[in-house]
Amino acid sequence: MKIPFSKKERTPFEVLSFISAIAVFSIIFLIFFALLIESFPAMKAFGFKFLIGLKWDPVRDIYGALPQIFGTLTTSFLAILIAFPVGILTAFFLTEISPSYLSRPISIGVELLSAVPSIIYGMWGLFVFAPIISRRLIIPIKNKFPNSPLFEGPPMGIGILTASIILAIMILPLIVSICREILLLIPDKVRESAYAMGATKAEVSFKILFPYAKKGIIGSAFLAIGRALGETMAVTFIIGNQHNITTSLISPSSTIASTLANELSEAVTKLHTSSLIFLGLVLFFLSITVISLSRYLIYSVEKNSGSRK
Repeated sequence: MKIPFSKKERTPFEVLSFISAIAVFSIIFLIFFALLIESFPAMKAFGFKFLIGLKWDPVRDIYGALPQIFGTLTTSFLAILIAFPVGILTAFFLTEISPSYLSRPISIGVELLSAVPSIIYGMWGLFVFAPIISRRLIIPIKNKFPNSPLFEGPPMGIGILTASIILAIMILPLIVSICREILLLIPDKVRESAYAMGATKAEVSFKILFPYAKKGIIGSAFLAIGRALGETMAVTFIIGNQHNITTSLISPSSTIASTLANELSEAVTKLHTSSLIFLGLVLFFLSITVISLSRYLIYSVEKNSGSRK
C-alpha cells in the first residue's frame, strides 16, 4: 500500500500542490483571526449585549447589532421564499420538459443573470423597480388593507420587500444551476420506471425526482441563502439603511453588509470600527454555517447518485 506524501514518493509537483491546497484552506482561518482580533474592543465593551442590543448610535459610541441581524435574516429568508419555488420549477422544466433546442438558450439566459454586477441590480432596483413596485403593488395593497401592520409606512418602494425581491432575482441563477445539475445526476432508470407505470411529468418531478434529490435541492437553497446573507451593494441601494426592527415589509431597514458598506470608511472612533468588524465576524459565522450545511447536503446527494448520461 502506498502512503500518500511518503518520503520516497515525494515529488516537487506533489509538494507544490499540497502547499497550494493548504494555503488556500488557511485563508479562511487568517480571515477569522483577523476579524476576531479587531473585534476585541467591541467584545470587551459590550459582550453578548452587542448581539441583542437595539440601538446603533455612533455619536454616543453605543452599538447593538440586533437590527442589522434582523434585517439580514429577514431579507435572506424572504428572498429564498420567493426564489426557491421559481428556481426548482425552472430546473424541472430544463431537465424534464423542455426540448434541447429551447433548454440551451434558457440555461444561458439564466446563467447571464449571475454575470450582472450587484451594483447594477441596486441601481436598477432603486431607479426602475422601486417606483414600479410602489405604484403597482404596495399602494394597491395599502388601499385594500389600510390597517395591516405588514404594509405600515410610506409607500416609497424602498425597504425590506424590495430588497428581498432584488435578492431573489440575484440568487435565482444559483438555485436553478445547482438544482438542474442535481436532477441530472439522478439515474435515467428512476425516470423510466415511473413513466413506464403511467406517471405524468408532474408526478415524476414532484413524487419521484424531488424526494430522490431532496437533500441536494435543500442544500442549494442554503447555498443561495449564504449568497444572500453577504450581498452588499444591491441591498445598500434599496433597503433604506435605517437601524430598526419592524414588522412592516415596506419600512426601511438595514443589513450587516449594508451597514459595513455605509459606515466602515467613515468610522472615526476605535470602538466604532471595532463594532463594525464585530458585525463582520457575525456575518462570517452566519455565512460559514449556512454554506457548510449546504455543501454537506449537496455532497450527500452526489455521493449516493449516479451520473445521468
